[in-house]
Amino acid sequence: MIPARYAATRFPYKLMQMLGDKTVIRHTFDNTQATGLFDDVFVVTDHPIIYDEIVSNGGKAIMSLHEHESGSDRIAEAVCKMNVDIVLNVQGDEPFVHRETLKNLLAAFEGEDGKLVEVASLMKKFTDIKLVHDPNYVKVMVDKDNWSLLFSRSVIPYQRDLHLTPVYFEHVGVYAFRKNALLKFTSWPVSNIEAIEKLEQLRYLDHGIRLKMVETFETTVKIDVPEDLEKARLYLQNH
Repeated sequence: MIPARYAATRFPYKLMQMLGDKTVIRHTFDNTQATGLFDDVFVVTDHPIIYDEIVSNGGKAIMSLHEHESGSDRIAEAVCKMNVDIVLNVQGDEPFVHRETLKNLLAAFEGEDGKLVEVASLMKKFTDIKLVHDPNYVKVMVDKDNWSLLFSRSVIPYQRDLHLTPVYFEHVGVYAFRKNALLKFTSWPVSNIEAIEKLEQLRYLDHGIRLKMVETFETTVKIDVPEDLEKARLYLQNH
């Protein structure tokens, strides 16, 4: 499932911006489908322009029936009557998905340990320390088994002891959920800390559900602001 909101706050209409010879949302859909990992791939959107962009190019799309505050809420509405177990959420503004990365994320649900996982997501070590201080890059702290402890737009952990070197992880906005966990999520009201940070994953933590974080080493480009689109175009030229 690829949630696709048309009028994004920081960069309106970004999903319909051209990236090479295709729009951003078509890159995301095509690259997700090309992994071959899923029984089906849908774009779930609030606007007929995005719906038509996908359907007219041979893809599958679903129009949301209601307004939604988060991509997870939008996806939950779409899958509530589907006979599915695991739902993977690829953000519409992250067009360069990698097959191995998504395969590793799905693997978090396998085996005995996987039975404990209700929600999994991706993280990546920061290599540019300047980005750690950018609130557009969400940070995540994890325990020794890579279960999430906290998500924030602020710098976490705070380096109180200058003799110790912290490792900073960026939260990469790709999620996989058990359907039941996703439906529970939508039944809960927006939590206070979620509203403050504008980070939906904090709603899970507020209800005692930790996310299993899977480290990725792939280079990704997310498109939050207009400057990111130029980075994406450069990335596309070089890959």
